[in-house]
Order: sequence, then structure tokens, then C-alpha cells
Amino acid sequence: MPSPGNVAPAAAPAAATPSNSSGRPAAASPRSAEAVLGLQTLPPAPADGLSGEECARHVRQRLAAAELLDRGRPLASEFELVAFSHFTLSRVYPVELALGKRVVEKPIGFRRRDLLEALNKALETLNSSSSGGGGGGGRRYSLEDFSEGVYRTEPTTGTQYELYFRAGRPGAARVSLARPFAPLQALAVEPVPAAGRDKPVVHVLLPLAGRTAAFRAFIDKFVRIALRNDRRVQLTVVYFGEEGLAEARAAMSRAQPLRLLALNESFSRGRGLRVAAERAAPGRRDALLFMCDVDVVFSARFLDRCRWNARPGKKVYYPIVFSLYNPHVVYTLQGRPLPPEAEQLVISRDTGFWRDFGFGMTCQYRSDFLKVGGFSEDVVGWGGEDVSLYRKYVRSSLKVVRATDPGIFHLWHPKECGRRLPADQYRACLRSRALSEASHAQLGFLAFRDELTPALGGVGNASSGNHNGQTGRRA
Repeated sequence: MPSPGNVAPAAAPAAATPSNSSGRPAAASPRSAEAVLGLQTLPPAPADGLSGEECARHVRQRLAAAELLDRGRPLASEFELVAFSHFTLSRVYPVELALGKRVVEKPIGFRRRDLLEALNKALETLNSSSSGGGGGGGRRYSLEDFSEGVYRTEPTTGTQYELYFRAGRPGAARVSLARPFAPLQALAVEPVPAAGRDKPVVHVLLPLAGRTAAFRAFIDKFVRIALRNDRRVQLTVVYFGEEGLAEARAAMSRAQPLRLLALNESFSRGRGLRVAAERAAPGRRDALLFMCDVDVVFSARFLDRCRWNARPGKKVYYPIVFSLYNPHVVYTLQGRPLPPEAEQLVISRDTGFWRDFGFGMTCQYRSDFLKVGGFSEDVVGWGGEDVSLYRKYVRSSLKVVRATDPGIFHLWHPKECGRRLPADQYRACLRSRALSEASHAQLGFLAFRDELTPALGGVGNASSGNHNGQTGRRA
């Protein structure tokens, strides 16, 4: 791969806190966002970056256009409004939810550091005023006086906070803060391989046991999408057991370069992927691996993103897959016949969801996979090994690129959760099965079908519908 061209980043100037002659922070009104942020005392930027005044002017312009304090602004539609998330010292109630997220969370990591910094800034502002900013009679505030708050991030402005403190008589104090975004800064420009032999070969690794019909369908799509459109891709299948092995060999004989490794032992996804990783690209020190599943469909564009977002010793790619609901539920409720599989690959709220709790599909280099210790091979059966590997990367010095990817789909299929699974695996399997069946609205229509049928004259067109451009195709 060509070495990236380096562009030196321009450092964004940091805001300084104004102080008085006594060395203590200067008084500032909680209703003055500019005073709270100390924009008038920005230090000069490096010679190759923005000056302090230029950065201050940019920030003032952004704050003037934002909905700060009690100032609103007209919006084109209700979808433009950015909601606040409520929080306390120990709980956050996030407004941006996905299926894998909790409706209430403990503030941890970056979020906790962000909120604590905002609270400390609010305390500094309150205590710098002789009146306490909110009628507290001159008393000094501490973190124990914080009651609750809300925050939100506007993409072009920054993060806004409304913080409430208990002040005794005559009431509470509110502090309004903003963490404005600095002007955009160029960090780097680097070429990406676009075509031909400059592109790294993607080694698709697939562990398998049985599922021969699904495997034949996978091979057909692999030949059509990967081999004919991308060509810089190879498939290694690790097959467990004897049952169905002959059918798997026959399916793979239709195209090259495909490779099958047979293991006469109980199925273990972690074991199969480790064997495939070690055997991929024989004779080469390293290889780009895509750990896949037989129920996954991906596009040639996804393979490019796999290359872009994985770099040895630097970063690994964990795409968030779009998981399709049971098509028999989706299209029956819409009063439509079941379309061909290719026409089901549509991203909308009625057809599926972003599988943000799944970590099985990943692109990484073999050297990084081996360096972090690979999979826990003692996991037998369904699930567990992928989360273990993901945690190893999160705790390493490698960058984990986690992003929604419209070019990779997980197809719905009946899921059996064996009672012999360990309790945690069994619960995870049942949860995945429940979430993958249909949307909340569709399950509701099924539950109340007897009541809805007389009122609606049938269940056709009973899906929740789409709005605001929430329908798309894969890329």
C-alpha cells in the first residue's frame, strides 16, 4: 500500500479561564456563554494555525446561531430538532437509542469525563460570583449540590449543557454552558488503493457445520459479488464434522480461489476462525482477514471499506451490520408476496435494524489478531467468542473503527437456542432471536391482529411506514 502523505495538523487553540488580580477566577454571569467560555482571553495559535481572534470569532458566530439559553430558532421540520439527554451524577438517560443500548446507563469513559468537566466548570462559575449566581447567599457550591442536568450536541455548534444546583433559599441555580466546536482542521491526506493489484487481498474466513443449503446460497452470492466485481478476494472455509462435508466440497468446486479445511470435531467458531487465520495466505507474513458468517451478504463496496478501515498495527474494523427481520412477517403485514432475496436488501425501519450488539463480523490483519491473543477457543456453540475478541481490541492500543455499514446485511434465519448452552449464552441467544424476528410495531400488530382485522379490513399495509428518507439500498 502506498505510504500516506503527511499533513501536519493545525492545533486548535484552547480556551483560558479569566482571572482577577487575586488569582481567583473572575466573576461571570451564568447567562453569558461567552464569558463562561472565556473567549476574550484565547491564547495565540501556532504560526501555522488559526489566530486566537480568528478562532474566537468563529466560536462566537456559531454560538450566535445556536439555540442557547432561552433563545430558540425556527426549524424547517420536527426532524431537525435535537433533543436533550437527562443525567444525574450516577445515571444518564440517553435519547439516541439502538437495540443494544440501555434506556438508562452509568456515565463511563469519555461521557463521564465530559460531564464531570462541565460540572467543574459550572461550580467554578457559581463560586466566582459573590451571590452564587442563583441566590445562594454567597455560599460555596460543591459537587454534592448538583441536582440534575441535560445535554445535547448540535453537529455544527457543539455540546450544550443545562445544569441545576440546589441553592437552599430562595431556590435552585441553573448554569448554562456550551462546549463549542473549533473550526475544522486538516489532519492528514492519504491515498487509498482503488483498483487492480494495489488493493490488498481480503481473505474471507468462514467457519461452518451443516447448513448446506445456506452455504450453497452463500457461495452463489460470493461468486457473483466478490469474485466477479472485486476479484481481490479469497475464501477459506473451515468445516466441522462429517455430515454435509461432501455437499460443501461440491458447492466450493464451482469456483476458485476457494479453500476448504475439514476438522472432525465439535463446532467452535473461535477455533475455526483461528485455524483459517493461520492458514490464510500461506507464505506471507501478514494478511487482511474478514471474519464472516454463512448468513451474511456483503457488497464489493463493503470490501473496500474493509481495506480502508483496517491497517496492521494501527486499526481494526468492526462494521455494524444491518440485520433483516423475518421476511414472512414483514411482507405479510404489508400485504405483499415475498420478494426475491436481492429485493429484500433494503435499509428501513420495517425491514430490519442496525445490529449494534453484534461483533462477529470484523476486518483485521492476522498480525493484530495473533498479537491480542485471538479467540477464546473454550467457547463451544453459540456466541461469546466474538465479544471476547472485541474487548481485547478495545483494551489494546489499536484504534477500533465501529461504524454502520450499508454494504453488509445479516439475513434472517430460524434460530434454535439449545437448552444445553450455558445460561449466559442461552439468554444471549434468546435475546438475539427475539430482537431479530420483527420490529416493535410489527410484533404489536401480530399480537393485536384479531382486534385490528375488523377495524382495518385486513392486516395489509399495517407496517409502521417510513418518513424523512428512512429507506435505502445497500452501498
